[in-house]
Amino acid sequence: MQEFDPDEYAPETIAIRAGYRRTSENEHSEAIFPTSSFVFGSAAEAAARFGGEIPGNIYSRFTNPTVRAFERRLAAMEGGESCVATASGMSAILATLMGLLRQGDHVVCSRSVFGTTTVLLNNYMGRFGVDVSYVPLSDLSAWADATRPSTRLYFCETPSNPLGELADIRALADIAHARDVLLAVDNCFCTPALQRPLELGADVVIHSATKFLDGQGRCLGGAVVGDAERVGKEVYGFLRSAGPTMSPFNAWVFLKGLETLHLRMRAHSDSALALARWLRAHPKVTAVHYPGLEEHPQHALAGAQQSGYGGVLSFEVAGGREAAWAVIDATRMLSITANLGDAKSTVTHPATTTHGRVAPEQREAQGITEGLVRIAVGLEAVGDIEQDLARGLDHLP
Repeated sequence: MQEFDPDEYAPETIAIRAGYRRTSENEHSEAIFPTSSFVFGSAAEAAARFGGEIPGNIYSRFTNPTVRAFERRLAAMEGGESCVATASGMSAILATLMGLLRQGDHVVCSRSVFGTTTVLLNNYMGRFGVDVSYVPLSDLSAWADATRPSTRLYFCETPSNPLGELADIRALADIAHARDVLLAVDNCFCTPALQRPLELGADVVIHSATKFLDGQGRCLGGAVVGDAERVGKEVYGFLRSAGPTMSPFNAWVFLKGLETLHLRMRAHSDSALALARWLRAHPKVTAVHYPGLEEHPQHALAGAQQSGYGGVLSFEVAGGREAAWAVIDATRMLSITANLGDAKSTVTHPATTTHGRVAPEQREAQGITEGLVRIAVGLEAVGDIEQDLARGLDHLP
């Protein structure tokens, strides 16, 4: 079979065709290789493989054909040279930090990141002598002012979880590179179907494959995409030694998910925008956070660096936690779960779930109020989602 060249094809085609080489069986769907190890033709070949003198499979902790196919496809979709697949989105972040940082390094991180990312940075990376400062995501001057001579990495999510705030990736990359700092962008909410941070100047892109890349809430996984040196050697080296490894079965599921990613992300985005407009008009909703709305302060930026606005939004109700929980508990169809990126719409209360382990003062600084509700809009009819939310909203005092 002729080698697939991603440069010759559209993104939708790359998501279906890139990264896989058929075996001698000539299968049409990608094969799963559920094996822990691989056999060598001779002792000399084994030594050459382990020594890196010749390429090939060694041990599934760090070389597996199914996982490699997922890595190659996602790298092609993001426009990166290398991809390292991991066991979860958090292990992708950990692998990035452990692969690229050392004792005494400093990280500047946006305030508006996933709560567990904050816990990882505060509670664990500090034990290894890595310091971290937090800044408002969209305040470019704050990023510059927080940079020290020891700063090695900027880390951000854009759009952010759960408020949908954006970073100007190109401008932030310019600030980082002028100070010899790397920029890592968590692209979980947009995926390469809607946003390609490497093209905008980012050095590393991180994914929780568990979310939209899978698309049906079936498996855990993560990925780090970037260049051949930092990601292909440094991050990969950490994975090879520490072993936060993606399973072959999960990699196969993600490969299948990528095939429909562009279709799904367009559908998620269309429904989320319709729902955001409906919520904006509801008398019991005090605020809606979604970059697709014209009044969003970064609507123009979202239109410039994304090809769609994504499937996640949040809204606020008066009455704090009691009112937010009442809306959530009144739903009959929406799934009350903190996961997102599923075909099934999900609803959660960020202050007590995804950001529940974040200190109250940090939550306040991030704008995560007790009255905030997050919706990850699935693929159901948007009218049915509206009807389900109305059960609680219509009865708020």
